[in-house]
Amino acid sequence: MRDASVASHATRGMRRAPGNLYELVHPPDDPHLSNADLAPTRVSQRTWTTYHIASLWIGLSVCIPTYMLASSLVGGGMNWWQAILTIMLGNLIVCVPMVLIAHAGTRYGIPFPVLARASFGIRGSNVPAMLRAVVACGWFGIQTWIGGQAIYTMLNVALPQWEPPFAMALGFIVFWLMNMYVVVRGSESIKALEAWAAPFLIGSGLALLAWATWRAGGLGPILDRPSRFETTGAFLLFFVPSLTAMVGFWATLALNIPDLSRYARDQRAQVRGQFLGLPTTMTLFAFIGVAVTSASDVVFGEPIWDPVQLLSRLESPVLVVVALFALLIATLTTNVAANVVAPANGFANLWPSRIDFARGGILTGLIGIAIMPWRLLESGDRYIGWLIAYSAFLGPIAGVFIADYWVVRRARLVLADLYSSRGIYRGWNPRALAALGAGIAVALVGLLVPPLRVLYDYAWFVGFAVAFLSYAALMRGTPLVDLNGVPPVND
Repeated sequence: MRDASVASHATRGMRRAPGNLYELVHPPDDPHLSNADLAPTRVSQRTWTTYHIASLWIGLSVCIPTYMLASSLVGGGMNWWQAILTIMLGNLIVCVPMVLIAHAGTRYGIPFPVLARASFGIRGSNVPAMLRAVVACGWFGIQTWIGGQAIYTMLNVALPQWEPPFAMALGFIVFWLMNMYVVVRGSESIKALEAWAAPFLIGSGLALLAWATWRAGGLGPILDRPSRFETTGAFLLFFVPSLTAMVGFWATLALNIPDLSRYARDQRAQVRGQFLGLPTTMTLFAFIGVAVTSASDVVFGEPIWDPVQLLSRLESPVLVVVALFALLIATLTTNVAANVVAPANGFANLWPSRIDFARGGILTGLIGIAIMPWRLLESGDRYIGWLIAYSAFLGPIAGVFIADYWVVRRARLVLADLYSSRGIYRGWNPRALAALGAGIAVALVGLLVPPLRVLYDYAWFVGFAVAFLSYAALMRGTPLVDLNGVPPVND
């Protein structure tokens, strides 16, 4: 039976390697559906170990939006342990769809837009790819604005007498160019950057925590700050949308994780790397954000949730520059891996013969500027609101992906047909679009109908569940032989 299944895959243009990894016998040759960046990775190219995946998540998690996330929860009324528990729970929850969706990237070597072709169809895949791309462009703009602020502050400290009227814009442009440099150099430069930066970022975060503890006179003044919620009901009214925001924070990468997991050596590396790297680092750095924000209230008489503003108040100019350099590296590692890879591949999926990864990345950078990210960072409430709003669109996509790959197709794809306009995934899948629309609509009803507000507060969860169940029901009864073009594979 196993020999027969391997043979059936071979006839569909696939070669199977140890560990249930698949690759194409011949590279895709349709320029309208593939280019060097969208083509599946060869098994020999899947070299990222558990360390590389974990270090990737360290680089992604140690960033200013993570810090601001924790700080905004404290600013909203939580005490330190309520904020940390909310963040840890949200990251443990999002790790589950992350690992499930990453499986396809590792097994077949395909990026996110190509995986979307299995459920939405060759043409329909552009719908989830563009929804994800728009969100990523927003995040790219946010991170680039933060990095620009860091460069501006470093210049201010190093050259206090030199402050031209365009100094902030100069910092923004310089950091934008730094991102574009890494993007143009490709995926291997991202791997090298993340592996080098991971230990440096952890050390920098712990050093910041040590400074806050020292200036506040110990952890006592930091951890003794009480919750401002007088009743359980009042706490839950803030906790529910906050938990959705925590899941929404990485709901972006939960979709396009195949863009990165396609380089993993095997499934063990991607699963272990994600569970070791994501929840642990997010919780640690969130604690640092909570502690340092609380310490700033003790030291400066007001809670400062923006770390760039906080670091600018340090006593030593040398210390300010070193700390801001660490912040700059943290922002760069997150921005490139989390906010450029997905939209770059998504734009390439629109027009593979004309748009490659580098051009897609530059397009991402330009749209990120046009979104005016500084508006999203004006307050903690607006920041949390941004996370909840887009989770209403991304949760349903994740629901369709997981239902299609695990429930409907049982983790079996025909790799060659994902790159062929004449294959079994051609055109559009209206059932996937219907499930996506149902998930989004139910989540947004809570925004429009006040008595149903809980649907919007749980936007990611509600959208995911509705889309998952709708898609599974709509596809029910379709034989695997029709879905995959081959009999079920016993692996």
